[in-house]
Amino acid sequence: MSFFKKLKEKITQQTDSVTEKFKDGLSKTRDNFSGKVNDLVARYRKVDEDFFEELEEILIQADVGFDTVMTLVEELKMEVKRRNIQDPAEVHSVISEKLIEIYEKGGNSSSALNIQEEGLTVILFVGVNGVG
Repeated sequence: MSFFKKLKEKITQQTDSVTEKFKDGLSKTRDNFSGKVNDLVARYRKVDEDFFEELEEILIQADVGFDTVMTLVEELKMEVKRRNIQDPAEVHSVISEKLIEIYEKGGNSSSALNIQEEGLTVILFVGVNGVG
């Protein structure tokens, strides 16, 4: 087997390993976030200011981003008033709806790599804490 075939196989194996670690890390983050939101919904009997404050804390701890958290919580408060939602379990689905809306609004950014033919190309990798 040629040197380049061996090198390609080694790189492919390493890439597959890193991809699996990344997916595992995202899965842990998602499960942790979902668990905290489910716990929040289970502990409250009504949707009030304390509920929203604790939701803010959960979202910030999940690295959602301060501006996004503030926008999301304000939109949730308006939606809860508009729909006259009293039960925290009903807010759970509204949280999902609003997160999807925010995600889709930000979906206009390009995910294509900008490889420079002349000069240097810098690639930044961002991952979940603890993934490696």
